[in-house]
Amino acid sequence: MPNLLIVESPGKLKTLRKILGRGWDVQPSVGHITELAHDGDDSLGFDLGDNAIICRYIPRGDRGKEVIQKLRASARNAQEVYLATDPDREGEAIAWHIAQQLKLSNPKRVVYTQITEKAVQAALAKPITLDSNLIHAQQCRQCLDKLVGYKVSPLLWNSTGGKSAGRVQSATLHLICQREREIQAFTPQSYWSVWVDYQEEFRAFYKGRAADAKPAESAEDEANDEAHDDTKEGAKGEPKAIESTRVLSMEEAEQLTQTARQHPHRVIRAEGKSVTKAPPPPLITSSLQQSAGSQLGFNPEKTMAVAQSLYEGVELADGPKGLITYMRTDSVELSPEFIDQARAYLEQKDPKNLPTSRTRHKTKDSAQAAHEAIRPTDVFLTPKSIQAYLSQDQYDLYALIWRRAVASQAVPAKLLKTVILTQSGNVFWEARGMMVEFPGYTFYWNNLDKASQLPTLEKEQPVNLAEAGHEQKQTQPPSRYTEAKLVQLMEKKGIGRPSTYASTIKTLKERLYLELKGKVLHPTALGLQTDDVLSDVLPEIVSSDFTAAMESSLDAIAEGKQGWEQYLIGWNRDYLQPALAKAQQAIREKFPNRLYRSQNDQNLAKSRTRCPDCNQMLAKVPSKKVSKGYFLKCVQGCPDLIMFWSERDKKWEKPRANGQAGTTAAKGQLTQFSCPVCKRPMETYPYTKNGEEKLLLRCSDAKARMEKKHADAVYFQSKGKWWSPKHGELGPIQDDQNASPQ
Repeated sequence: MPNLLIVESPGKLKTLRKILGRGWDVQPSVGHITELAHDGDDSLGFDLGDNAIICRYIPRGDRGKEVIQKLRASARNAQEVYLATDPDREGEAIAWHIAQQLKLSNPKRVVYTQITEKAVQAALAKPITLDSNLIHAQQCRQCLDKLVGYKVSPLLWNSTGGKSAGRVQSATLHLICQREREIQAFTPQSYWSVWVDYQEEFRAFYKGRAADAKPAESAEDEANDEAHDDTKEGAKGEPKAIESTRVLSMEEAEQLTQTARQHPHRVIRAEGKSVTKAPPPPLITSSLQQSAGSQLGFNPEKTMAVAQSLYEGVELADGPKGLITYMRTDSVELSPEFIDQARAYLEQKDPKNLPTSRTRHKTKDSAQAAHEAIRPTDVFLTPKSIQAYLSQDQYDLYALIWRRAVASQAVPAKLLKTVILTQSGNVFWEARGMMVEFPGYTFYWNNLDKASQLPTLEKEQPVNLAEAGHEQKQTQPPSRYTEAKLVQLMEKKGIGRPSTYASTIKTLKERLYLELKGKVLHPTALGLQTDDVLSDVLPEIVSSDFTAAMESSLDAIAEGKQGWEQYLIGWNRDYLQPALAKAQQAIREKFPNRLYRSQNDQNLAKSRTRCPDCNQMLAKVPSKKVSKGYFLKCVQGCPDLIMFWSERDKKWEKPRANGQAGTTAAKGQLTQFSCPVCKRPMETYPYTKNGEEKLLLRCSDAKARMEKKHADAVYFQSKGKWWSPKHGELGPIQDDQNASPQ
């Protein structure tokens, strides 16, 4: 009988089967196989007691059922079952769910962070037990996210029309909306940058007057102030503009240029200081997404998808091999084995860049540090050597990871920082320069400002003016965030974790809260309104500090320092329940003409089918004109969503447009008929039933259609007339339904 190895992604199968050979059956779970049920209060799928939480899990859709059946069959024919899901909290939880479904009494957990023969065989040789702390942390995260989403989202359905709120997404949206409000409130101010050009071929900028000038910083001060900044990440953009001390009037700018022209210039100070700049740490999830965004133009979702393919394995000349370590990490630690390998590479290929001792980078205290930073599995597989086996995207991202990992182990760069301070009359002028004396790590990863060389001058040496001038400028508002910058901010604020950055931004765009214009994110009108409402009625939910505190609690659970049930029960009792009660009352007062609805406050019977857009239970709308006797309608977050039963496909489907199932038909035309509920004009809505194109009439006001009294205000075609199960006949169908309303 073979041994069974269960992994998450089908993309790993080829590589692992090649590594393990005969005697092994490798099967994928394709991610999660179960999910919280959709029953109980507010369809949460779990019950919050006074001292315990009861979770109910069901297969994750039809795919989950199929995978469970396949894994059970494979497990029955296996000698031993090994669970090799991803090495993070989510992977640990998936392994636990698999063990539950397969009824494994003593599941063997194997963990590796790179898919190479050495790493996989070493993990299989020493299987471990499942980590209950990590499982509980993931259970708590899942319940917490569903609790927030299902309890808070109805506030939006009854106010802005937004589809969802979330523990991480709402705090992230708030950051974008805050920045947008700063931009809208910004008032630009004019100022002048004043400069002098010398015949000795360098430019100096106004620094101040003798009576009020602050002492100029030395080259050493500037070097000490400079720290590594992942926002630059070796980007090829324009260098930051150099300006003078700001001058606030044209008159003063003219006076300074006149002073420069009327008085001789001499050197007050000229100094140079050799400094070193330490190499940056290897990439982690956030810095990978930032670097790929700034250098390659990848969005976070694409970055993680390409990284996943490099991790799972690429077909090389000698077979498939994983090229990088696991890409969801917030630790900058590197294994001693890789550090030795990187040093061996430098010793062979670039001995001048080999430091005398190992280079180690300190991981920040808040990092989970479950495994290594992102690095190549074999440093001798240079990007060029395997370029022929990679797609262009794979090559670009692998080169990024390889260069950063090698740079992290190279010697510091040696720089010569220079400062020249000159004086004309009572005015000081300053020039700063920088030369690279030895590139060091920057040969692999250049995150230096553009070098500028100054001439060698002596104190008290006269210099000759070539030109003096000024340039009018305006203060600029804060810049909007790129996706890479937003990831950096989420990490800094403690919002979410490495595995959630990309999916959170994707969700915000899918919910139509954000849109990408060019390379920057803009909040939509819906996003701003949604953030306004949540900031008003539930300010803690959009607070970065509040969200970060929840992440810290989840970390404590993962470390075994906090019980997950006690935490969630207390959080719900002490914060969420009283906060929701106040928020619901505030929504009623803020939107008095809207009917407040909750999951259990519907007159229409619920179906067992969920809305494909907002995941809420669809309601049954009785109708004698359809075979089932009713059709389905979303009375929660998606007022336009209706579904009909397809006898041909034996499933519920959205109305079809142009013969395509599951697509939303184009909005119809206004008619002469009035809505029987609110008297607004009705519009046509095209759909296809059993291959036949049809029309129905509905209220043209999308917000009004959200109200439950509008649920059955729909007319169908019937023998040349419009007919409603509740309201009866409306009138004949006209040849031209495009007539304007009366």
